[in-house]
Amino acid sequence: MRLPIVAIIGRPNVGKSTLVNRIVGSRRAIVDDLPGVTRDRAYYEGEWLNQHFTIVDTGGLDTSEETLFASKVNEQVIVALEEADVILFVVDALTGTTGIDMDIARLLRPLKKPVFVVVNKVDNREQLGATAEFYELGLGEPYSISAMHGTVGVGDLLDKVVAEFKKLEDITTEATVNETLRVAFVGRPNVGKSSLVNKLIGEERTIVSDISGTTRDAIDTDIVWGEQKFTLVDTAGIRRKSKVSYGIEMFSVDRAIRSLRRADVTALVLDAVEGITDQDKRIIETSNQQGNALIIIINKWDLIENKSPKSTKEYEQDLFREVPHAQFAPLVFASAKTGQRLDKIFSLAMTVSENNHRRIQTSLVNNIIMEAYTFNPPPITKNKRLKIYYATQVDVAPPNFLLFVNSDKLIKESYKRYLEKKLRENIEFAGSPIVLSFRSKDEKDTK
Repeated sequence: MRLPIVAIIGRPNVGKSTLVNRIVGSRRAIVDDLPGVTRDRAYYEGEWLNQHFTIVDTGGLDTSEETLFASKVNEQVIVALEEADVILFVVDALTGTTGIDMDIARLLRPLKKPVFVVVNKVDNREQLGATAEFYELGLGEPYSISAMHGTVGVGDLLDKVVAEFKKLEDITTEATVNETLRVAFVGRPNVGKSSLVNKLIGEERTIVSDISGTTRDAIDTDIVWGEQKFTLVDTAGIRRKSKVSYGIEMFSVDRAIRSLRRADVTALVLDAVEGITDQDKRIIETSNQQGNALIIIINKWDLIENKSPKSTKEYEQDLFREVPHAQFAPLVFASAKTGQRLDKIFSLAMTVSENNHRRIQTSLVNNIIMEAYTFNPPPITKNKRLKIYYATQVDVAPPNFLLFVNSDKLIKESYKRYLEKKLRENIEFAGSPIVLSFRSKDEKDTK
């Protein structure tokens, strides 16, 4: 059983993403006055009258252009039409019927699926008369709405849409809770995130080109590997804010960061030739702060020349000299182009997520910490030595350990790193950040 799929299509700048936001109830789809902002097909969950469904937001179909993106976007829309159960064909009341609208209508008429002509930008009752013009599309009764203001017709339209669900087979409109692992593919523009995701899912769900910054939205793709359900999140490339212009690109970067915050696993994609940058380091810091598990994918490994059996080890050593705070992360030396080692990404994501949720018995935690303290006690500071009385794990995702001490002011960062190292030597925490916090003996537990 699955949720019914509603595809929203139309030419550029008719308000498709605005309608998605109206239905979803939040500003999830990128909206801008520039045509062609949405390029990939993006998936969201909608609900109306306690019936749940999947909404597919698509790029604007443009039959008058033969540019790279126009053809790629058209391919994405065709895929959305094939998988849709219900189609919302959005047109613009202010511009009236156009040649592109007529071309799209000719594409839709042969489909044996319910199609609703949605006349958007009917912002007041005086504009209702404009709806009649769209009967000439030959797709039945047009429905007037105002996606921007929600004052006209959206509820009536959704009533009609969910009524169609009852005619479908093998679907469910009940919300289901799945133990799905969310993996966010993040990194700078043009390192191959979309190519990796496409290779993993076996279809061109997200648009790929050699032009940096192609992916503007965060694209969710559900997939099952073995018995594990995954949501792969392909995000816009993250650049330094000083390099990001205000508007669509800044919104895309913000969306990428938000997707990272909603993820269980961060898959940082690096270009093997270019290596790691300061911006990649900031991504790792943000991921650690969010408590995500982390894997680092060294993409385009096929482009490295004169490789030897030691190449991966040497690359790893050089990388972790640059980012010592990521030494816990496993590396995958992969190639989206050749498919090299991509099979390891799913299994590693499961492993690091499991490690990130690992909970350790208090007795074992105490044994490890106290043994480390005994063999290497901290130095005396201002005539005082740090004493550790007790240690326990207080949280997961990431594993968080609370140590009760005589004075938390005696904690040195170097000794904190030493204790973390000892925990990792004794317990499998690969791919998971660890948090160590300290509480002085005289502090009261306020929880």
